[in-house]
Amino acid sequence: MLTHRIIPCLDVRDGRIVKGIKFQGLRDAGDPAERASVYEAQGADELVILDVSATPEGRSTAAETVRRVRRVLGIPLTVGGGVRIADDAARLLDAGADKVACNTAAVSNPGLLTDLATRFGSQCAILAIDAAGRPDGLGWEVVTHSGKNRTGRDAVEWAREAVERGAGEIVLTSWDRDGTREGYDTALLTAISSAVSVPVVASGGAATPEHLAAALRAGAEAVLAASIFHDGDYTVSQVKAYLASQGFEVRR
Repeated sequence: MLTHRIIPCLDVRDGRIVKGIKFQGLRDAGDPAERASVYEAQGADELVILDVSATPEGRSTAAETVRRVRRVLGIPLTVGGGVRIADDAARLLDAGADKVACNTAAVSNPGLLTDLATRFGSQCAILAIDAAGRPDGLGWEVVTHSGKNRTGRDAVEWAREAVERGAGEIVLTSWDRDGTREGYDTALLTAISSAVSVPVVASGGAATPEHLAAALRAGAEAVLAASIFHDGDYTVSQVKAYLASQGFEVRR
């Protein structure tokens, strides 16, 4: 039976965790290293750090934050934000990341995924897709620059292309649900996970353990959440206990 991963996400700006709604109205949510240590103790399977200001501000992710987190963290760490070329990824891997995620730069230059997969292996090349529902209600389009730019590119087609180019995993965020606590976009999850052969990590909108279960039923292999852990609504271990009670295989 497949073991599902529970992954807390740390959105970071200027070395601090921030949280908002649809990538806007960001508020301080603590110190990354401190929270990382807590989440590992609670049973987190992995951790994701996304520098939400790296791409809009045109700068690279602060490797020092990654180093601080890695000093206290023993579980796998994915880092994204501001990765434009393979050398950017190399700096993050040298700082302690296990996997590197790219979003905006991969949309602009899809060959980046191939570069990452060739140099570091597909297991290190993670595509982050931010997807928003089309105005006409027919499917989803890729958005970039922290949701500010609607590309018009079909999210399902982009996921397929990215995997063909070497992406080993997809972190799929619903821009419409991010920070809303309304639950994941399960239709989006099913559409993407049905279209690709690599693991899909659900992101955007979780408020309850039931939401995480719904994402796994929709086809996600793993679930990523931020607010419910940062705000102390649930611990990782509580979420895992619920999922186990629903028949999902999780690492306890």
